[in-house]
Amino acid sequence: MKEKARFIFIDLLRGWALLVMIEVHIFNVMLLPPLKETTWFSALNFINGLVAPSFLFISGFAFAISTRGKSEELRKFNYAFWKKLGRITLVILAGYSLHLPILSLRRFMNFYSQDVIIGFYNVDILQCIGVGLLLLVILRLIIKSEKNYNYILIVLTLLTALLAPIVWQIDFTKYMAVPFANYFNKMYGSFFPLFPWLGFLLAGAITCKYYLDARENNNEKNFIKRIMIVGFAAAIIGHLLLSKFLDMSFRFVTPHPIFFFQRLGYVVFLLGLCWYYAEYRQTKTSFVLDVGRESLLVYWLHLQIIYRHFWHSTSFASIFGGQFNLFSSIAATIILALMMIVVAKLWGGIKKEHKSLAANFTIGLISLCIIIFLIGF
Repeated sequence: MKEKARFIFIDLLRGWALLVMIEVHIFNVMLLPPLKETTWFSALNFINGLVAPSFLFISGFAFAISTRGKSEELRKFNYAFWKKLGRITLVILAGYSLHLPILSLRRFMNFYSQDVIIGFYNVDILQCIGVGLLLLVILRLIIKSEKNYNYILIVLTLLTALLAPIVWQIDFTKYMAVPFANYFNKMYGSFFPLFPWLGFLLAGAITCKYYLDARENNNEKNFIKRIMIVGFAAAIIGHLLLSKFLDMSFRFVTPHPIFFFQRLGYVVFLLGLCWYYAEYRQTKTSFVLDVGRESLLVYWLHLQIIYRHFWHSTSFASIFGGQFNLFSSIAATIILALMMIVVAKLWGGIKKEHKSLAANFTIGLISLCIIIFLIGF
């Protein structure tokens, strides 16, 4: 527990990212369309745009902490390796489950339209995280040199950001099936393809490496100060380049490399703010920490509540979509956020007091769902 307390700021950033993510989904779905044309919504939309990069970044950062000095252990393919692989598989499965309209493979393939089936293959942020973490594991297994491993991550980060505009113009279904093609761009509806979103996760792993080096050299505070300065500078320069110095044709290429580095600057700055907050408040317990530590459950569950069809093929999104004013949207956000905080606190408490029971319950529930899906009528 003492070791985890040294990295409280990670859970703080992840927790806040998830809580704001709830607001993002509520406002995007429920808010009256005319309100989305206002100036204040444009500003809110920009802030909301930092949520996904933060979530991806902190996933790479946390992974780098959990595997620090454990490369040889992973190469032995022992319990630590399979536990890590199981966690990654769970993240990917959770991502696909969000797009699954019914828990029956036969009915899904035979009674749903081709558009729905293609929609199932869409890559969400969880699949992006899962595949990104799998890539990090594979690189850890292959590359023994810590220095070379880090250099390769830097190169891959740059490639995902710089090549994204080119990759987004390629129809990968000419070379592979839709489920795989969706990992490269948004041409068939993916929300978070690897280009450029994987770059945020890789950047998190890179930043963590230098952070841990500084921490081991008792230079943690200076490192945080430096990355906050660099992050703030990147964000400001990004704004200037996007608004002043780039012609319109280049500025609106999607995705934009400057967009990537601008957002990355903000995320790094926010990471520093969370570090200073945790140090100043000596944070040990917090509802934000509860949410951050149960990030997968909170992310999956709040989307199920909003989008899952519960009765007569309707969902909260289909019933209330585009009908809430500002006050109603805020109220819905608070209610759903409170629900997620309670769930996170309860499940976190169960895992702490009954670790084996919680693990067995999770494995059992997932196995049951898979069996029902495969044989369901």
